[in-house]
Order: sequence, then C-alpha cells, then structure tokens
Amino acid sequence: MEERPQHPRRPRRGHALAAAALIGAAACGSPPAARTPVAQTQAPQPSSAPAEQPPERWLPAADEKIPESPAALATALKRTSAALNDAVDAWKEEGGEPPEDVVLLSLYQQRIYRYTARHAKVASRAFARLPAALAASSKDNTSAIRELLALARPIKPSATFKVQPPRPAAELLGHFKKAERRFGVEWEVLAAVMFAETKFGRVKSASHAGAQGPMQFMPATWKAYGLGGDIQDPRDAIMGAANYLKATGAPRNYQRALHAYNPSQAYVNAIQLHARQIKRDPRNYYVYYNWQVFVLTTAGERRLTGP
Repeated sequence: MEERPQHPRRPRRGHALAAAALIGAAACGSPPAARTPVAQTQAPQPSSAPAEQPPERWLPAADEKIPESPAALATALKRTSAALNDAVDAWKEEGGEPPEDVVLLSLYQQRIYRYTARHAKVASRAFARLPAALAASSKDNTSAIRELLALARPIKPSATFKVQPPRPAAELLGHFKKAERRFGVEWEVLAAVMFAETKFGRVKSASHAGAQGPMQFMPATWKAYGLGGDIQDPRDAIMGAANYLKATGAPRNYQRALHAYNPSQAYVNAIQLHARQIKRDPRNYYVYYNWQVFVLTTAGERRLTGP
C-alpha cells in the first residue's frame, strides 16, 4: 500500500484517511630607496599566484548513501541539519519554488530518518552523539516514521499511483493559519495531518477504502463536514479537516479529535510528534513540505516523487 495511514475497513463516524571564503590578496611593497639619485622605485607587481576559491557547497545526491555506523550517522545528521536550516532560511527570504539545496537536503534527511526508524540500535547510539536539541528532534522524527510504517501494508510492485506537484508552501501555510483562526485548531496540527496523509497533496490517488483529496476524507464524512466545498481543493480540504477536528474535540482534546480522524493510536502519535517539531521550529514545516512520497512494495521501498 502507499505509505500513508491506512484506513480501517470500518472507519469510525464515517471518516477514514489514507493510509531538506576568503579570497587571499597579496600586495608587493616598494623596495628601499637607493642611495644614488638615478635609482627608481619599482611599481607594485600583481601576484601571479591563483586566488583561493570559496569552498564548494556540499549537497547530497538524491541516492546518497546512508551511513551505517553510529558515528558516521551522527555526523551526517549534524551536517545535513545545519545545512538544511541555512538553506530553508535563504529560501524563506527569497520565496518562490524550493531551490535545489532545500530539495536535496530534505530528501537526504528524510531517508536518514527512514533508516533510523528501521534500525533502532544504530539510531540510539547515533542520537547519543548528537547535541541535545538535534537528538530530541531526531528521536521525534524517527518515532513518527516508525508509527506510520507500522500502519502501511506492502503492495505489488506493479501498482500505479497518481501523484502531482503540491501547491506552494506559502499558499498552504496561509490556508492552515486561516483555518486556525476560524476553528481554533492549531495550524501545526493541520499541517501534520496533510503531511502524513498525502505529503501536502502530492498523492492524488484515493485510498483503497475510498478516501479522497489532500486531507483524505471519505465522501460521507465530507458531505457532513466539508462546508459545501470541493474535496479535492486544498483550501476547502483544510477547512473541512479543521471543522471536523473541532467537532470531535480539538483544540481541548487533540488525542480524541485525531483518533476520530483515524482510529489508530499510532496515527495519533505520529501526527502529534510531527506537529511538535513544527511548533519547536517553524522551519520544520518547510522541511516536511519537501519530504517525498515513498511506498512499500513486496519487492522493497520505492520513491514516487522528487529528484
């Protein structure tokens, strides 16, 4: 099955979800003045030595190898996270489509966490080598992925899926915040739901249970909570999700509301972990926006989107 939360066969309340230089300059001085009147001062001569070039920016390849030793894995996490934070800051300032460095660094970070989710012992030893803040975020991301992996079921390698580019990150953020103002549901939670369900709308296919749209609503639930909007429209879907979560307990009880959205404790845990990361550092929203769609097949893992 595509790697997103899998819907139970009997969804509760009619709702079910689919299951990131210094250039050296040399100057020549003038020689000492000669004692004889005919001596001339030499003009400064330019250096013939080549100027130092700024160090090349490191970017991982789309299939960059994931280190397997705890020490090397910790080094890769520190290097990737620092570079990714800088790249996201620059992107937010400039705007527009995600630049190559954000896309490649986000993908590498995602692949590292998918690895740590499957290799608990190596991950634990690697995280012990990290600074406290990075160790905490690494544990949260690893745990969230592990929870969602537990809900995924392998599919045949021949299965096909419809994918599409997501709407711009800034546009979606505007919808999340507008929904928060209207319904009181935290925008970080709404973003985490859309991220887990369809990677911000990249997955276009309906789930095996029939859930549709970027927030993955069953048609009957959408009819009750979709506010008359289009189930496939990102803005309408986000508003509908906020409406549903508010009706089922949010913001007073996110556990209850998210469990109504998808009756799985693993799902609830994953959403809350990802939402907590966005709250801790809003840059994580932009990082998650650039995580790609993976599926689990009986022949192994496959990536459907990205470089």
